[in-house]
Amino acid sequence: MKIVTAVACGALASAGLMSVPMASAQSCKVPVLKVLAQKSLGLTVMEKTLVDYEKASGTKVQISYFGENDRRAKARLDASTKAGSYQVYYIDEANVAEFAAAGWVQPLLKYLPKDADYDDFLPGRRAVASYNGVAYFAPLIGGSDFLFYRRDLLEKAGVAVPKTLDELVAAVKKMHSPPNIYGWAARGQRGSGMNVWRWAPFMLAAGGKWENNGVPAFNSAQAVKATTLYRDLFKYAPPGGATYDWSNALEAFRSGKVAFMIESTPFADWMEDPKKSSVVDKVGYARPPAPLASAAYGHGLAISTSGAKDECTRQAAGKFIAFATGKEQEQARLKDGVFSDYNRSSTVNSDYFRKHVKPQIQAGLTDTTPVSRVTIWPSPEWPDIGDNLGVVLEEVFTGTRGDVQSALDEANEYATDVVQRAKKRK
Repeated sequence: MKIVTAVACGALASAGLMSVPMASAQSCKVPVLKVLAQKSLGLTVMEKTLVDYEKASGTKVQISYFGENDRRAKARLDASTKAGSYQVYYIDEANVAEFAAAGWVQPLLKYLPKDADYDDFLPGRRAVASYNGVAYFAPLIGGSDFLFYRRDLLEKAGVAVPKTLDELVAAVKKMHSPPNIYGWAARGQRGSGMNVWRWAPFMLAAGGKWENNGVPAFNSAQAVKATTLYRDLFKYAPPGGATYDWSNALEAFRSGKVAFMIESTPFADWMEDPKKSSVVDKVGYARPPAPLASAAYGHGLAISTSGAKDECTRQAAGKFIAFATGKEQEQARLKDGVFSDYNRSSTVNSDYFRKHVKPQIQAGLTDTTPVSRVTIWPSPEWPDIGDNLGVVLEEVFTGTRGDVQSALDEANEYATDVVQRAKKRK
C-alpha cells in the first residue's frame, strides 16, 4: 500500500502534548508516519500510550520492527535509493556518521520541540547521537561500560577491586581457578559491534589512535601491545571464550563461573534478575580500570531526509520523536520495571530511580559517568572498516594468526583503501 506523505495544514490538537516548531504561520497535520525500528523495551512501553498520542496529534504512527542487522540494511537501502518509505529511522552510534555524512538524516534539533529538553539527555548519549557536533537522533536506549566483578569472591580471596589495568590483569590471574571459576570473560567474536567494540578502549588506553589526519593508524606499536594483552586475557576465559559474543559472556558471568568482565551498563539488570541469574546481589559495578575509557553507545530515532520530504512532515517526525524519547516515557519505563532503557539526567536523579535501582548499580553509574566517551571511529566508513577489523581480531584471538603486527597492518591497509575510495567518490 502506498504511504501518504502529503500533508494538510490546519490546527493541531495539542492537549497534553508538546509544542511543534513552526515552518509557517500555521501548524501542520500529517496523516501517517512510518517508522523503521528495532525492538527495544523502551518502544514496547511507549506503544501502550501511542494510541493517545495518535488521537491528540492526528497522526497515525506505523512501526515496522526488524532485527539489528536487517534494520541497518533496510534503512541504508531506503536512504541510499531515496525510496523514502519511512519518515523515521532507528539508528545508532555505529551508523550515525554514515547516515549524517550522506545527508540521509536531518539535523534533529531543527525539528525537535524545544520543550523536549534535549540537553537533559546524559552527555554520553548526546555524544554518540552526534556527528561533527550536530545532533542527529534522540536516544531511546544507551549506556557505557561497567567493570562487573564478583564481590563475594573477591572478599573471600582478599582481592581489592582493580583500579588500574595492571591491577585488573593481576586480579584476573589470581581469581582464575578452572573449572570452578574463570578469571575473565569478554567478546571475541568478529564484528564492529562485537570484538572491535570491546577491544577499542584497550587500544586507545595504550596510546593507540584510530587515525592520523584522516589516515587509518590503528596498527601502531601501541595498538599491537593492546591487542596482545586483550588476546592473552582469553587464557583466563572459559573454553571457547575467544569467540564469545556479548550474550555468551553475560551468560558465563551470571552462571557464577566468571570473576571479572567488562560489559555494557544496562546488563546489570541481567545480573540482578532472580529468575535467570545465580549471582543476584553478589556482583559489584565500577568504572573500567584506568586508563580504560567506558565505551559510550546509544540507539535512537532520527528523521529520514528522503521519507520526510517537506517541512510539515519533518515537524511531525520531530514531534513523535520527542514523545517517544521524552521524560514521561522514561518514567513510564521505570514503573514498568525497565531500568536499563534510561537516557536522561532527570531519570537518574528521580526519586523512583533512586528508590528502585539497587545501590550497587547506582554507585557504579556515578563511578562510570565521568569516563564515558565514544571509543569507535566516528567515520562514515566505519561499518565496513570495523567489520573487516573484527575478522582479523578474531583470527588473532583464536590463535589462527600469530603475528599481531601483520594482522593489524592488513586491517589498516584495508581501511586505508576504503577511505581513499570514499574520497574519490566525493
